[in-house]
Amino acid sequence: MSKYITLRSRSGNISFLVEKRLIVVLVALIMLLTAFLVAGLSVGSTVIPPIEVIKHSLGTGNDEYTYIIDTLRLPRMLLALLVGAALGVSGLILQGMVRNPLGSPDIIGVTGGATLAAVIFITYFAGTVSMDWLPWAAIAGAACISVLIYLLAWKKGVTPIRLVLIGIGMAAAMSAMTTLMLVLGDTVSITQAYLWMTGSVYGANWDEILAMLPWVLICIPLTLFFARTANAQEMGDQVAAGLGVSVQLHRFVLLFISVALAGSAVAYAGGIGFVGLLAPHISRKLVGRSFGSLVPVSALIGGMIVLLADIVARTAFLPLDLPAGVFVSGIGAPFFIYLLFRNRDQ
Repeated sequence: MSKYITLRSRSGNISFLVEKRLIVVLVALIMLLTAFLVAGLSVGSTVIPPIEVIKHSLGTGNDEYTYIIDTLRLPRMLLALLVGAALGVSGLILQGMVRNPLGSPDIIGVTGGATLAAVIFITYFAGTVSMDWLPWAAIAGAACISVLIYLLAWKKGVTPIRLVLIGIGMAAAMSAMTTLMLVLGDTVSITQAYLWMTGSVYGANWDEILAMLPWVLICIPLTLFFARTANAQEMGDQVAAGLGVSVQLHRFVLLFISVALAGSAVAYAGGIGFVGLLAPHISRKLVGRSFGSLVPVSALIGGMIVLLADIVARTAFLPLDLPAGVFVSGIGAPFFIYLLFRNRDQ
């Protein structure tokens, strides 16, 4: 019995194979995600019965809980989902390109560049420029540091090992410069910057969701378009080139997509780390190593990690509302140490 299902367009010009296991995993993850959404909308300082949440979602409930669901809880949950999906796919791309299980946006410096730019903006421009420009400052920082890493790693092309080593060095440099900005800043700016750096979707609104949504809707499908290229590059540059892949061009495009996803996520939710490290590894356990299968699964798992972390962050210590990044790091840091230990001889 075949493990694949063939999907074809009506004209027959486009066809591709989909693993049956992938379909089962996606259905299971979507059902689990739906359960998380209902649970997240139900719990909080005001507990809403799950049946009322379902009725409200179907448009048959009363208006008693409309403000709590539509204004306070649903926007931050959707933003957490989008941010997690972006970070999950960004980490997947980096791990595939550098062929290193430790690759993720926060480890090789992309997140560090976004954080430094955001802290500079908060410290020096918050009083004179609208805070609506903060996300764009973070995206610009991620883009600039990524270009710098790429240029420093270039030597008749970019090799994965050189890219990751320079990225780790730049991440350390960005962390040091961010600390310097915090030391030189005033008390109000430092407090605001620390909260942003921890990573939180507190106070999310529909405008932020609409601003974040295009990044996810464009970049993740675009990643799927390069799935075959990514699979070839994981076998090595020479093999990929022998298969007709323009290695440097496709690597640059995929890295650009990864930076766009990571930069937009950091821009709208702050420095939530380790999602790009965790999601791809969990996905490989579920669907194997095919890049095309890993993209949607990593997006869903990354989204659920941040979503679940935010639910715990705002309910576990009521009336306190803690940053979601604290709980993600609590899981991600031990996992990172485990990966270092497991790969210590490689």
